[in-house]
Amino acid sequence: MLLTEEEQSMLAGEQGDARQWAMNHMIQVGEFFDAENLVGVSQAHMMADTESLGEAGVQFVESLAILPEQDRTVRIPMITDPRGIDFRHYKSLKQTDDMASLEQRAINGFKALGILMTDTCINYQTITAPTRGEHLAFGDTGVVIYCNSVLGAFSNFEGGPSALAAGLTGRTPNYGLHLQRNRQGTKLFNVEVQPENLTDWGALGAIIGQRAGSYWQVPVINGISVTPSSDDLKHFGAAMASYGSTPLFHLVGHTPEAPDIETVCLPEKLSTQSIGAKDLEIFFGQYGNTGDKLDVVVFSAPQLSLFEMSEVASLLNNRTIHPDTAMLVVTSPAVYADATRFGITEKIERSGAMVLEGMCFYQSYAREMGLANGWRRLLTNSAKLTNIIGGYGYQPSLASMKTCINSAIAGEVL
Repeated sequence: MLLTEEEQSMLAGEQGDARQWAMNHMIQVGEFFDAENLVGVSQAHMMADTESLGEAGVQFVESLAILPEQDRTVRIPMITDPRGIDFRHYKSLKQTDDMASLEQRAINGFKALGILMTDTCINYQTITAPTRGEHLAFGDTGVVIYCNSVLGAFSNFEGGPSALAAGLTGRTPNYGLHLQRNRQGTKLFNVEVQPENLTDWGALGAIIGQRAGSYWQVPVINGISVTPSSDDLKHFGAAMASYGSTPLFHLVGHTPEAPDIETVCLPEKLSTQSIGAKDLEIFFGQYGNTGDKLDVVVFSAPQLSLFEMSEVASLLNNRTIHPDTAMLVVTSPAVYADATRFGITEKIERSGAMVLEGMCFYQSYAREMGLANGWRRLLTNSAKLTNIIGGYGYQPSLASMKTCINSAIAGEVL
């Protein structure tokens, strides 16, 4: 790989052990992906939940945290994905003190590196939205696909060590979606049904992700006439990335790189797949199970925006959750603060639901929580979560936010 003098200095260890490790790491990644050089990035976002890090990962962070401050501090703004613990509620969730202790050690280590503990997967809604053409090193798949597609920024999926390396150096390997030639559409989808709510958008994203089927495919979606909201596109992209490892889509007439279909692809050279009402019906049919006793309703993955929090409170309408059903409403620390200030948190918790901040359900020892609480049948409005949570021992069902809340009150899947 071609390195600048500054990059060679970091590689030689002249700027400390942490940056030397970071440069070595990125060179290995870059050579694997045939990157010719590194590209400067302005922000980094790191997945850092302790369920994934484990003891070894936390010890690695701690080994960097004891280096001299000038050698270990990140060079660009660097933020974090959701944690695994909400320290106010972890005992109520039957998480353990050992889990909380590991989480606190990780937090202490990240803070020593100058990383901002934002604990969110919706930083584009709550912290600073990147601009078109801005090069980033972002980790969470839902964050990456939103920022690439909706905002026109440039990022690959960065694993935790790669995002950390980018934060320490301000660079990342120049491959994949940092290169304009890889952002052209490769598969064309003609949508014949208009999504009506967040769950419809998630289901549509899941179907496209399944059919795209590869990180290197770029779906072009034509036929959407309704104007999507930020939350619509959040669920759409998060599901697509979950079901298809997709980091970029073009929604013709809506996303910035796709003012028209010809700008992002040569449609006559691509086969067209149609998606209609029947396809959505089949998808929802995989996650039905109406009439089943309901153990837990989860609004998470992605974290809820302030508007979603307000809608949950409105739909509850001063009603009470069934005593045999738990309901978890998960949001970012920034949204939690605003929701609390506006009285939204109190309205939700008055129903018996629990509002969690700074965490994500499936990154929070979900299997252990399920076993400890006797949770098996889970209902959510997140297509992404239904795709993931079965691997943790749950039986997921998928429905609109309204149906999820009515089901939580009834104690069964409606």
